[in-house]
Amino acid sequence: MQLLLFLMAFLLPPGAGAGEIIGGQEARPHSRPYMAFLIIQTPVGYSTCGGFLVREDFVLTAAHCWGSPITVILGAHNIRREERTQQRRSVLRAIRHPDYNQQSNVNDIMLLQLENRIQQSEAVRTVSLPQAQARLRPGAVCTVAGWGLVSLSRSTNRLHEVQLTVQRDSRCRDRFNFYTDQTQICVGNPSSRKSAFLGDSGGPLICNNVAEGIVSYGDRRGIPPAVFTRVSSFVNWINRTMERFKQQNQTWTPL
Repeated sequence: MQLLLFLMAFLLPPGAGAGEIIGGQEARPHSRPYMAFLIIQTPVGYSTCGGFLVREDFVLTAAHCWGSPITVILGAHNIRREERTQQRRSVLRAIRHPDYNQQSNVNDIMLLQLENRIQQSEAVRTVSLPQAQARLRPGAVCTVAGWGLVSLSRSTNRLHEVQLTVQRDSRCRDRFNFYTDQTQICVGNPSSRKSAFLGDSGGPLICNNVAEGIVSYGDRRGIPPAVFTRVSSFVNWINRTMERFKQQNQTWTPL
């Protein structure tokens, strides 16, 4: 625990580009019990991402948040404090989508199998996934949450959230070379200056209590819209993968 707090002190210094919820507000503590904070060791050092709990033994995040080892913290509000609600798990297996493209960020989705199942509580709960191939309409109002910068120069330790509006796909096609509406969602009104950004990667886009998107990438200046992975395009892969990699240490009760 002390090591994790020590690492977070360096991962989130004031003014660092660790992540941004721009134009939002602090979330009510533990009002988003599916939120996960990831501490990732990469070849160049430690990084952080968001994620969300989809089963007691699986967290969903972005494929570009890959590394080893990965520590998952659930039930957190202030990620620099040792809160009694927090549960920490090591990642047994990081499973990137087999068609993930690191250059284009297409199919930017990854499942993390936890070494041990979490215990669901008021502060730690799963979130629903959408129906396969379901699509959001432009104008839909959703929320995204994450830890990190609350402006281009100010950091925070507490979970922040912001409301964002789904945009027409053409807005992202015009700005991003590899945008595809088959597997991605265009989110955030350019006139609002509200957005998720770099270190919020992997966090969920929640619409009507369903995790419809995953923070993927956006403009380096934090100007919306940003691109989210469309979860409904991958529901079948998610379910197949979770079934394939069942928890090895789970116990079975004879009928």
